[in-house]
Amino acid sequence: MTSVLITGGHSGIGLAAARTLAARGTDLVLAGRSPDRMRRTAGELSADHGVSVTTLALDTSSLASVRSAAAGFRAMLDSGEVSGLDALVCNAGGRFDGDVSYSPDGYETTFATNCLGHFLLVELLFPHLAGTGRVVYTASGTHDRDSMDGRLVGATVEPDAVALAAHGKDGGRVLSAGKRYSTSKLCTVMYAYELDRRLRRADSAVSSIAFDPGSVPDTGFLRALPKPVRWVSRTAALNWVSKRVGVTTSDVDFSGASLAALAVDPRYADASGAYFQAHDGTLSAVRSARLSYDERRAARLWDDSRRLVHLTDEEEPTPLR
Repeated sequence: MTSVLITGGHSGIGLAAARTLAARGTDLVLAGRSPDRMRRTAGELSADHGVSVTTLALDTSSLASVRSAAAGFRAMLDSGEVSGLDALVCNAGGRFDGDVSYSPDGYETTFATNCLGHFLLVELLFPHLAGTGRVVYTASGTHDRDSMDGRLVGATVEPDAVALAAHGKDGGRVLSAGKRYSTSKLCTVMYAYELDRRLRRADSAVSSIAFDPGSVPDTGFLRALPKPVRWVSRTAALNWVSKRVGVTTSDVDFSGASLAALAVDPRYADASGAYFQAHDGTLSAVRSARLSYDERRAARLWDDSRRLVHLTDEEEPTPLR
């Protein structure tokens, strides 16, 4: 029986992916910060598909929560509550509008939530991943400043983990929420590529894949925006305009099914180091932003992130060093 841990698997694209996985007989661990919603989702999926669905409290903005969740998952494995880990889907995340805020660890909330939490989770759970397992990162087309997605949300800045974590504390000009979000997704793609490089150097058969689900307005991603903006974002007219100007568009069901396929489908067994995009009903491997392939920057991002999450030698598995 295949087992998948998915962060944010109780809402939006993550929920659509969880439903697809459960329908194909996959056992699930739903990890997130909404215990009641996760329990309801777990009950629904178990009842509908007869699979094992467990829940795990996890707030990716908090390093203590990530470490606690990893310990909880290890306990589930030891007790037999969870049979194994065939794929780790790093899907949770968000855009945080308004004034700059900071995580419990003092890091800018967007970077802490979308980047550092998943970075640490991958490090801590990697030893429990199946030998041919997969790590799938939900990214975004907004990471490419040369694309329409990137131009509309906000052009990325330098993927400097130290600067991004401390953003707003130096008294300088504060980046918009869109720029903070798009840059966090650039870092996400670079994590996926750097993980692939480290795995290949270690002769590991584990895969690392980046995924752009496209613009999916009905996921609740825009819930922090004013109601009129949210209403317009769901109209057929805006969807038509978005396609005409070159925005990468999709719907929640197709993007969720695509994410599920990347996690477990045999067709993607050799897809490590690739970037996939869901667009208008098609899932394709495409080129990501030019900057995302910069190996020097990616290695620095990885090493700086390692220091920011206070990773110890005991916590970091040898293949990822």
